[in-house]
Amino acid sequence: MVDRLLRGGYPEAISRSTPRRRSARLRQYIDALIQRDVRDVSGIEKLEQLPRFLRALALTAGQMCNYTQLAGQVGLDSKTAAKYVSVLEQMYLLRRMDVWARNRLSRVVKSTKLQFMDSGLLATLIELTAHEVEQDRTRFGQVLESFVYGELLKATTTAEGDYALMYYRDADKVEVDVVIENAAGQLVGVEVKASATVKESDLRGLRKLVRLAGGPFKMGILLYDGDETLPLGDNIWAAPLATLWGR
Repeated sequence: MVDRLLRGGYPEAISRSTPRRRSARLRQYIDALIQRDVRDVSGIEKLEQLPRFLRALALTAGQMCNYTQLAGQVGLDSKTAAKYVSVLEQMYLLRRMDVWARNRLSRVVKSTKLQFMDSGLLATLIELTAHEVEQDRTRFGQVLESFVYGELLKATTTAEGDYALMYYRDADKVEVDVVIENAAGQLVGVEVKASATVKESDLRGLRKLVRLAGGPFKMGILLYDGDETLPLGDNIWAAPLATLWGR
C-alpha cells in the first residue's frame, strides 16, 4: 500500500522504474506547469515564489490553514496567494474542501482545507519516502488521506446523483476527514487511519457526527490498513482500504 500511494497516478511517473526517477519526473512536471501553464493562464507576477508556496501548501494538506498568513511567510500578498490557489485548483493539482455544518451559511464562511489530487505528487512535494514511512508513519497519514479523497472524488464523477465532499471540525478539534453529502442532505462520514488496528478514540469524530446530523446520517466508515470489515455500533463500520475498489 505504501509503495502504491507514493507512486501516485500520473502515468509518466508510474512508468519510471525507481522511486528516485519517479520523483524526478514529478518535479519536472511541476516545473513545467509553473514555467509554462501557470504563466499562460494566469498572468500572475512573482512566479518565482510559486514553488515555495506550493510546497508550503503541500505541508499543510488536509489541515485547516490560514492561506493568507501562509503566503506572507513565503513573500506573497493575499491577493496573489488567492489567485495561485485558484489557478492550481483549475489545473487539478488540488481541491478546496468546505466544512460541513447543519447551517449552510456556515459552510461558506468557515475555513476550507486543501487536498492534493495525486498522492504521488504530494509525497514528492513534502519529500516523503518509503524509508521514512517504514520508520515513522506520522506523515504518511497526510498522504493517505489525500489518496482516499482522490478515490472518493473519482467515484462522485461516475455515480448517479450529485455528491459533495466536505470535512468536519469543531472548536474542540473533533474531526471527520470526509463528509459525503447527497442532494437530499443524507450523509456518510469517512475517517482514514494508516494503522492496522482500530481504537475507540479513532471513532470520536464519527460518533460526534452521528449526534449532530441525526436522521440524515446514514453510515460511518473507518478505512484502515486491515483485512476485516467490522461493525462498531451507531451504523459505523471499520473497513479495509481495499473497499475503495469494491473488494
